[in-house]
Amino acid sequence: MLRTILILLGGAALLLATMIDTLAVIGRHIGLPINGSIELMQAAVMISGAAALVISLWDDAHARVHLLLDRLGPSARRLLDQLSDGITLIFLAALLAGAGWLAADLWHGHEQSELLGVPWAALRAVANVALAMGIAILGLRLLRKRRA
Repeated sequence: MLRTILILLGGAALLLATMIDTLAVIGRHIGLPINGSIELMQAAVMISGAAALVISLWDDAHARVHLLLDRLGPSARRLLDQLSDGITLIFLAALLAGAGWLAADLWHGHEQSELLGVPWAALRAVANVALAMGIAILGLRLLRKRRA
């Protein structure tokens, strides 16, 4: 259920980004530019990217280099797979720590975009939730693999 919601949310955000950019290009060519289109694009792309990160980790469908992995035996492949998940978990945790620090530091700053007033704090919260979900997914996967 949550996976389906993330797919729909990410897809809708990507379609919205495409629509915003298409209208902005048309507007520039006919002399009616859309002010703030870049701000809206940034928000839509961030939401679709956050959903894509979580879904790719959930499905274990993120990019991998098979050139090396396909030449290894099952035990070495399993070890490198666990190492990859562990390093990714550490990387996402470091990103979340830094992003959380920024969010806490700027929470009362009422950050918003210049033209349309897009609230950056809300978008930062979406990114932090996506990072936390990624960490949880990788942590559960590592625990499952360790027990197997």
